Amino acid sequence: MKLIVNGENEDLESATLADLLVTLDYEGDWLATAVNGEIVHRKDRASRVLSDHDRIEILSPMQGG
Repeated sequence: MKLIVNGENEDLESATLADLLVTLDYEGDWLATAVNGEIVHRKDRASRVLSDHDRIEILSPMQGG
C-alpha cells in the first residue's frame, strides 16, 4: 500500500496505525500521531485502519534547547 509518512512516499503493508509504528520501529507512549490531518490518540491506534495514499505524521520529542 502506498502511504505518505512524514512527507515521504512509502510502500508498506500495515493494516493499522499501530502496525505501521511497529514496522517503522517507533516505540513509546510519548509519540504523537495523525492520519490525514486528524490526531489519532494512543488508545485508538490499533483500531485506526490505514488506506492507500493516507498521510501519516509521527512526531516524537527531541532533546535539546
